[in-house]
Amino acid sequence: MFIVTGGSGLIGSAVVWELNKNGIDDILIVDHLGTSDKWKNLAPLRYDDYMEKEDFLTKLEHNFFSGKKIDGVFHLGACSATTERDATYLIENNFRYTARLAEFCVENYIRMIYASSCATYGDGSCGYADDESTIEKLRPMNMYGYSKQMFDLYARRRGWLEQLVGCKFSNVYGPNERHKADMRSVVLRCYEQITSCGRMKLFKSYRKEYADGEQLRDFLYVKDAVKMMWFLYNSSASGLFNIGSGKAESWNKLAGAAFAALNKPVDIEYIDMPESLRDRYQYYTCAEMDKLRGLGYAEEPLSLEDAVHDYIVNYLVPGKYLGDE
Repeated sequence: MFIVTGGSGLIGSAVVWELNKNGIDDILIVDHLGTSDKWKNLAPLRYDDYMEKEDFLTKLEHNFFSGKKIDGVFHLGACSATTERDATYLIENNFRYTARLAEFCVENYIRMIYASSCATYGDGSCGYADDESTIEKLRPMNMYGYSKQMFDLYARRRGWLEQLVGCKFSNVYGPNERHKADMRSVVLRCYEQITSCGRMKLFKSYRKEYADGEQLRDFLYVKDAVKMMWFLYNSSASGLFNIGSGKAESWNKLAGAAFAALNKPVDIEYIDMPESLRDRYQYYTCAEMDKLRGLGYAEEPLSLEDAVHDYIVNYLVPGKYLGDE
């Protein structure tokens, strides 16, 4: 049995999709569906059971899973809102929950792949190398990033990173993110704005070295992200690994790819960035991918243009989900 927490979310449902592609459907999905539309992400997928996250944690703490054959745990469940300000909630949901699950996996020698984040790198002044020995130097710029950093540090101090695999995700986008409200990717926002009014809005730059829309990000298509995760699961590796494209590309280029996928002329309006974001905004991210490549991962991610085209033309326009292929 595989356990996938956050299994109805963007990356979690893509992990289930990847497992299905590999002939695996003995999967327990853990999440909190509530009143959202995340359930739609599950409809095309094959899995054995679903459990709410609080019920799962209770069963875990009462030894319900002890002695059961668990082939692996993909822990993607977390609050991923970079704008969340409730530190108590983030610590309990992102840090403490992860620590409880990780302790169980370590004690029972279960392979666990968990979600860290490139948000742990902060403004990038310490670089973007996935080196466990230097993570104490990192200074995240928001509480979400710090909640992820807290667990990375906690796991390292206890020696757990010798068994666990932490994935430092870059800006991941793709099918099954419609439910994410304000945390929807810019690709999805592009699609929504272009189809509704023919124009895309991007934030202005507030640093003279970056023109408007030329702020740079490492964008990664979710299909490539889960290929990297499945490779790591099947390797003997442990520790922290960047999950990114290894390229820094502009918001303008991303928007241009969306206009091209829809056969529309580029029309971008640059708008003011909210004051609350200006001192916490990352102008550049680019994951160093040498560590993953050094394990033998040789597949190149889809280009930004090809990935955006696949997402828009094959999923957004027809209204499909992963597994509907």
